[in-house]
Amino acid sequence: MSKVSIITSFFNGSKYFNETFSSVVNQSFKSFEWIIVDDGSDPDEKLYLKHLVEKDERIRLFELDQNSGAGAARNLGIRNAVGRFITFIDSDDVWELNRIEKHLSYMVHNNAVFSHSSYGYITSDGRILSKTLIVSSKPVNYYGLLRRTEISCLTAIYDAKVLGKQYMSLDRRKQDYALWLKILSLGYTSLPFKEITAYYRQHEDSATSKKWKLFFKHYVFLRKSQNLSIIESSYFTFIWAINGVFRYYIK
Repeated sequence: MSKVSIITSFFNGSKYFNETFSSVVNQSFKSFEWIIVDDGSDPDEKLYLKHLVEKDERIRLFELDQNSGAGAARNLGIRNAVGRFITFIDSDDVWELNRIEKHLSYMVHNNAVFSHSSYGYITSDGRILSKTLIVSSKPVNYYGLLRRTEISCLTAIYDAKVLGKQYMSLDRRKQDYALWLKILSLGYTSLPFKEITAYYRQHEDSATSKKWKLFFKHYVFLRKSQNLSIIESSYFTFIWAINGVFRYYIK
């Protein structure tokens, strides 16, 4: 199979990164490069990262002079990627050790150019939670993603040979969501892979753990980035909020 480029934005992330590091370098699929972009971390964090990446020759380290946000950091990684398939993992999340092998095989078998999978959640101290996000049974199109944000940055993978290199916005929030919407707006769909391949670390003070506070910001995002009308933005924000309540508080 063609080489995969894994991209990680790193900013003072040493607290959890050893777990992330282990889940990537020990993948059953070996033909990948891992591009880590340091997004203006503190000097001791930079030193930690430099020592760690020396342990595996498949890792390429890039640095930004100042903190510019995950979108800018990931875009630097995308520009330097040489793999046909591009995927992402944040510096505190964890993959199943066969994640790339199984997900990529599923994509190739189904001739998919964009795909995402189900994922679970872990606590700050690494305990696996009972709740999960199980993806849809049918391909997700643009309007489907507006209704339910099931494509996650830690499981999304796209074929750059077919789609070209697709970049994230420079916004501090939702830059990954904007990218998935951009790809889908071109007429493509994302093929769901039902298996849980990764775990998102749920911090008590994280933005996604307080999703109810983000209602207005989501509305503004849809108005500005997707050029939706007031009625459309209100409708899709309402649906997004209902799904968020179900995902984080009821399920």
